[in-house]
Amino acid sequence: MTEQKRSLRHSSLDISAESMAELSSKVTKLVTDYCEHVSDYPVFPPTAAGKTFESLNKDLALEGEPLDKLLTDLQVIIQNSRHNGHPRFFGYVASPANPAGVFADLVASALNANVTSWRSGPAATEVERAVVRWLGSLVGFSNNASGVLTSGGSMANFIALFVAHRTKSAAGGSLGRKGLWISGAPMTIYASEEIHLSIPKAADLMGVGRDQVRLVPCDERLRMDVGKLRKAIETDLKKGQKPFCVVGSAGTVNTGAVDPLAELAAVAKEFDLWFHVDGAYGAPGALDESKRSLFAGIDLADSLSLDPHKWLYVPLDSGCILFKDEARHRGAFTAEEADYIKVHETDDESFAFWDYGPELSRRFRALKIWFTLRYYGVNRLAAAISEDNSLAQYLAQSIDNADDFELLAPVELSICCFRYAPQELRDDEAALNELNAKVMHAVQRGGEAYVSNATIGGKFALRACITNFRTTRADIDQTLEVIRAAANLQNRAR
Repeated sequence: MTEQKRSLRHSSLDISAESMAELSSKVTKLVTDYCEHVSDYPVFPPTAAGKTFESLNKDLALEGEPLDKLLTDLQVIIQNSRHNGHPRFFGYVASPANPAGVFADLVASALNANVTSWRSGPAATEVERAVVRWLGSLVGFSNNASGVLTSGGSMANFIALFVAHRTKSAAGGSLGRKGLWISGAPMTIYASEEIHLSIPKAADLMGVGRDQVRLVPCDERLRMDVGKLRKAIETDLKKGQKPFCVVGSAGTVNTGAVDPLAELAAVAKEFDLWFHVDGAYGAPGALDESKRSLFAGIDLADSLSLDPHKWLYVPLDSGCILFKDEARHRGAFTAEEADYIKVHETDDESFAFWDYGPELSRRFRALKIWFTLRYYGVNRLAAAISEDNSLAQYLAQSIDNADDFELLAPVELSICCFRYAPQELRDDEAALNELNAKVMHAVQRGGEAYVSNATIGGKFALRACITNFRTTRADIDQTLEVIRAAANLQNRAR
């Protein structure tokens, strides 16, 4: 930049080229060092509520502070964080952010596009629409899906149920104007008892009501029982209620079970119901060739949710909802426009994301997905997912071979549920539940590994979800030893 152009600057927030270079190089080094050495941190920090705040400057700065002081404080924040990218972090469904996606997100933040419509973010809109189609194709749903990127699976599932409700309601488009009171008979949703909490929450937010979500019992593999689904629908029809949606899981959050999707699709079609598949965690598992048969029927769904930030290793936040029928998707959200958002362009230039979801302001979420898919390629991502599945099987085999552990659920994808169960406690369920709850807390706070929990048939399970490209078999072995050591300490304290 010439001196003449620099002299024209009049913003108090602009900085010199030298300051920009220093900011860029030092922060980039901080990020690259973190990605390279995340394994060296304790998975969960030796911290307590309030410690981070006490270690930072608590006063609102009236004048700018030195960069080196801010970098020191950033290190404090890093050190007091839970490290999802650590190879022995197995809690919940939280993958590490791949390095390519991290830097792509920096570019998206620099552009700061508000991706409301094509005219607000021409490049961002076109990239997002391409990414949506890629994701639909990637998991075998559709090569030409309609959809939007969301904050995550909860918003994706909400949008899906909203579209399903508006599509299947007898009141149709009048609902948006006159409200739920004109919809007639109570409308019901069907999902397995293992469904994610976002489904009943969406029913609540939509005004349908949590009690209108029928939780269908599961079979021995913790998949929705199709016969009991049919019976539940028939029972509601006899009561004069209005079934409108079946929700199948392509990887439950507790155990990774995949519902019999093709059979659920057939039932939904028979009763003229919307068929939504919650694949927020598991849908990318279809990239593992050895698991592909589990996902048979995913292409029969009307809508599918999936989270690239879960099992495509993309930084938060990047969820996605996909639809087969763009007209139905758009029709649920199209309404009278305010003057300030009216579009005057034609054809593709008139495209607006507010016609496809509840958000107006939206960040450029697509860039980190686009960059990740292009930087690594589908084959490398598929290999990482396949390895995660293999590691879960390895963990299950290690548990089966041990005298003091017990497997509590089948391992279908990359989640393994088990418990520490020494022989002397095998007949005391209450004692085992209490012991494993204490073990989980001790392991989480110990910093060497991190597992979460689930309840399987009334049993408290230690739950390991492996969605981590850094994890190895050695990490699995070490985690079991950490759990065993924590259990021994608890036993000695009894």
